[in-house]
Amino acid sequence: MSRIGKKPIEIPEGVTATLAGEVLNVTGPKGELKREINRNVRIEIKDGKILVLSEKGNLWGLYRALVSNMVEGVSKGFEKKLEIEGVGFKAMADVEGLTLNVGFTNPVKIKKPEGIDFLVEKNVITVSGINKELVGHVASLVRKAKKAEPYKGKGIKYQGEKIRRKEGKKVVAAKK
Repeated sequence: MSRIGKKPIEIPEGVTATLAGEVLNVTGPKGELKREINRNVRIEIKDGKILVLSEKGNLWGLYRALVSNMVEGVSKGFEKKLEIEGVGFKAMADVEGLTLNVGFTNPVKIKKPEGIDFLVEKNVITVSGINKELVGHVASLVRKAKKAEPYKGKGIKYQGEKIRRKEGKKVVAAKK
């Protein structure tokens, strides 16, 4: 039995959840999210709680986590922060998306999907939205534009991420 799947999901004030056929709709102060539910998973909404029930245990915990993320997203939202390190590396957010100058001849442009916001403060990029999966995906696309390299640490990394550093050739040769 799934320990995660057994826990009921509390519906906070200002959030409503409705089930129409196989589509769960969660609406809150930040927006609205819809998700199609697998036919092997049953969802019941009772007494301000969402219960996830399953005949197959492999989807039980997954759908409980997905529904929990939907409820948290429409009430609080999600955000991921990325740091830019490097001389001359900068980012600019505009209506269409994000423009990164990260050492290439042309700037790297990342289009903004619906429901995602970019905020740039000095060398920190904040990707925010109500859909946790989409926020994480867009943040990984931004990071992939110029991953932090292991020798000097220049590039884009998640805030708090530790880049494992390597010694250069000259340092290794001097030690011998």
